[in-house]
Amino acid sequence: MDDGHGTSHDDAILDRGRAILRAEGEAVLAAAAGLDQAFCRAVRLVEGCTGSVVVTGIGKAGLVARKISATLASTGTPSHFLHPAEAMHGDLGALRGDDVVLALSQSGETEEITRLLPHVVARRVPIVALTARPDSSLGRAATVVVPTGSVREACGLGLAPSTSTALMLALGDAVALVTSNLRRFSSEDFAARHPGGSLGRQLMLVEDAMRPLAECRLARADETVRAVFGRPLPARRTGAVMVVGEGDRLAGIFTDSDLARLFERRHDDLLDAPIGWVMTASPTTVPAGTRLRDAVAILESRRLSELPVVESDGRVAGLLDVVDLVGLVPHEAIHAPQPRHHAAA
Repeated sequence: MDDGHGTSHDDAILDRGRAILRAEGEAVLAAAAGLDQAFCRAVRLVEGCTGSVVVTGIGKAGLVARKISATLASTGTPSHFLHPAEAMHGDLGALRGDDVVLALSQSGETEEITRLLPHVVARRVPIVALTARPDSSLGRAATVVVPTGSVREACGLGLAPSTSTALMLALGDAVALVTSNLRRFSSEDFAARHPGGSLGRQLMLVEDAMRPLAECRLARADETVRAVFGRPLPARRTGAVMVVGEGDRLAGIFTDSDLARLFERRHDDLLDAPIGWVMTASPTTVPAGTRLRDAVAILESRRLSELPVVESDGRVAGLLDVVDLVGLVPHEAIHAPQPRHHAAA
């Protein structure tokens, strides 16, 4: 019964949304259960490709093909999308003998695809087909058919590509990611292909994001707190002083929070004491060569604002400051109070 706020209407919307998700999900699960040696042959063709995996499709299948091609390229398999209609007007020249074609068509009889097939076959380029019908024109021309099976579209009319395209996308991802695994594609390889955005930053090394020594606040253990904090600040302000000893090895750290605690506890006399007396010795550090995402995890879990980066011999290399990492560290971690102890675990 409607309570005047559209509750019954919302229930109907939710029911329909859940039904669509179930229909698409069940189709993917059925495909997973039905994978056979054809999938293995398709993966081996893609893995063994010495050129590019050329992915093609038209309409909604074409949009899925573009995404599959992007996934292949970003996970270690050279790939590009070929528009089947444009291929007939010159773009066919992008197809080489050492390529593999991955063609998407639920019916296997899409006009633009069937017109393209003889030209691919004439070039003796292997074809992997994602189609519901192995006996279709596409299926007969293909080297390997990975069947999508006959599915009912989740569209209320049973017409708009939905279940079929979800299934094609999942199968394309499976081919791409299994191939990536066989190629022993590493996180370093992934980082090299994703240098931009938040993802790229997380895959960077700490050296790529840290403040170099020239932009850090450094002190010797025998310098007084007053002398250290009386010096001009670097261009980019940081709340930490790294205390270095012989050979520029990190001896400790002293932060703005440590300074504030001296005042809170009325230890003003310690302002003229050596900073080595009041620093945190053996602070939490991160080795050079660490992934930035792992350093961010340390900052978050230990509620730190600064993290020294050290070389294998203990020399200080730079400093990670949380204010430089906005977007990688949760808001609550950025604004967390500095802990009393910065000591290593």
